Amino acid sequence: MNTTETSLLAATDIDVLRVFCAGDGRYGNALGVVRDGRTYPHEAARQALAKELGFSETVFVDDPERGTVDIYTPGVRLPFAGHPLVGVAWLLDVEVVCPPAGEVWVRGDGEFTWIEARAEWAPPRTLRQYGSAAEVDALEVPEPGEWIYAWAWEEEAAGRVRARGFPGRGDGIDEDEATGAAALLLTAELGRALNITQGLGSQMLTAPGPDGIIELGGRVRLERTLTV
Repeated sequence: MNTTETSLLAATDIDVLRVFCAGDGRYGNALGVVRDGRTYPHEAARQALAKELGFSETVFVDDPERGTVDIYTPGVRLPFAGHPLVGVAWLLDVEVVCPPAGEVWVRGDGEFTWIEARAEWAPPRTLRQYGSAAEVDALEVPEPGEWIYAWAWEEEAAGRVRARGFPGRGDGIDEDEATGAAALLLTAELGRALNITQGLGSQMLTAPGPDGIIELGGRVRLERTLTV
C-alpha cells in the first residue's frame, strides 16, 4: 500500500478493480469501489477521497441491491462513465446499475460484463481520427484543455480500432487506459460494432442496438482490496 492509500481519513474497504482487461487478464483501467457509501456521505468527502486515491474514477455504492452509485474522477463528479459502471456491475452482480444519468441494464456472458447505455449520457469528447494505428501509438500527451479520443482503424472490415484517451483535465490523469464513454460516442458516430484496443492493451467491445441503445462490454478482475 502506498502513501496515498494510507493517508485517507475514513476507515472503509475499497475494492480496486481492473476494467476492460485484455484476454490474458493484463491491463484494464483501475477503478476504486467503496462498497459502503455511507462511510463517505457527503460530496466533498467523496471528491477528496477520489483525489487521494488518484484512480481515473472512484465509485461509491449507495444502495447495493438497487445498484445506486455515485462516480468521481480526481477532480469532478460524473453523471455517467463507462468503465466504472461495467466494473461495479461485475462486482455487485446486479441486473441494473443506477448512476445519476439513468438506469443502466447489465448482462454477463461468462467472460464479459455488458452494460446498455446511451451515447448522449457520455460527457463530451473530441473524437480525432488518424490514418493508422502507428500514428496513434506515436502521439505525445497533449497540453491540458479538451478531452481527446484519438483513434484509427486497425482493420476496418472487422471493426477493429486502436485508440488512446487524453482527458486534458490537469488532474494527474494524463492518459486514460480505457474509456467506455468515448467508446460509446465512437460507436454512435460510426454506427457499427467495434472491437477497441486502448492504452497499453485494454479491450472494449461495443454493439449498437435498437432505440439508440449501445452495448458496452469488457472483462473485469479484482486486483486487491484496501482497508483504510
